[in-house]
Amino acid sequence: MKNRRGCAGTGLREVQRTSRKMENWNYFNYFTEIEEYFWKKRGASLLVSPLDWAIMETWQKAGVPLDAVLKGIDRAYESYLRSRRGAGKPLKSLAYCTDAVLEAAEEQLEAAAGSGPKNGKAKTSEPFSREELKEFFTKNVEQLGRAAEKQDGTLPELAARIREAGQSLENSKTLLETPSTLDLEDLERRLTILDEKLQAALMQYANEELMLKIWREVDGQLAVYRRQMKAEQLALVEKQYTQKRLLEEFGLPRLSLFYFS
Repeated sequence: MKNRRGCAGTGLREVQRTSRKMENWNYFNYFTEIEEYFWKKRGASLLVSPLDWAIMETWQKAGVPLDAVLKGIDRAYESYLRSRRGAGKPLKSLAYCTDAVLEAAEEQLEAAAGSGPKNGKAKTSEPFSREELKEFFTKNVEQLGRAAEKQDGTLPELAARIREAGQSLENSKTLLETPSTLDLEDLERRLTILDEKLQAALMQYANEELMLKIWREVDGQLAVYRRQMKAEQLALVEKQYTQKRLLEEFGLPRLSLFYFS
């Protein structure tokens, strides 16, 4: 059997390649499920940190299955309790769980590869009502409009980019009027494109002081976990943390259906 810990980067890429095949759209509850499960493990209903959200986003973008994440958290928590650090102290961050989660994901991939193809597909209904989706879109369009107004006086170019995203999102609402079953995967692709365009604009127009502030934050958050995480994992978490903080600083929403609640 291969050394899983020694090839976490390879395993992550394998999971990323298979993520395109995801068909179970209850993954839109991905973040809430992980957050609540981690609360139960810690025994305290504390808000997860920006670092934890960045870690969850790297798992989501890599297509790590939710059950693999929960299994990895279980394993990491059991290991933590057996360690000296676990004596009377709660597990503070999901960063401790990264290796265990990726190992669980690799095991699931291997098991799926050996199980052979499944016959047929179960017919599933749309996970949300059209009205709920319209409300989600409308809320985000309004938030984009408010964020653009705040930048009109200082960064008019950024304000224009934000308004373009808002108009594209408004136009996408027409897709919700189709009488046939909604193609959620295609809708998610459109929203992901808008998300990425917004991120590119923020990276372009954010000033040096703001970027320095965010990078200092992530360095401080990750300091105690750097030895436990592979270089590829660290790079992904740093990127996701930076993206999340930029959105917060400029008052922008996440548009992806993975953030629909």
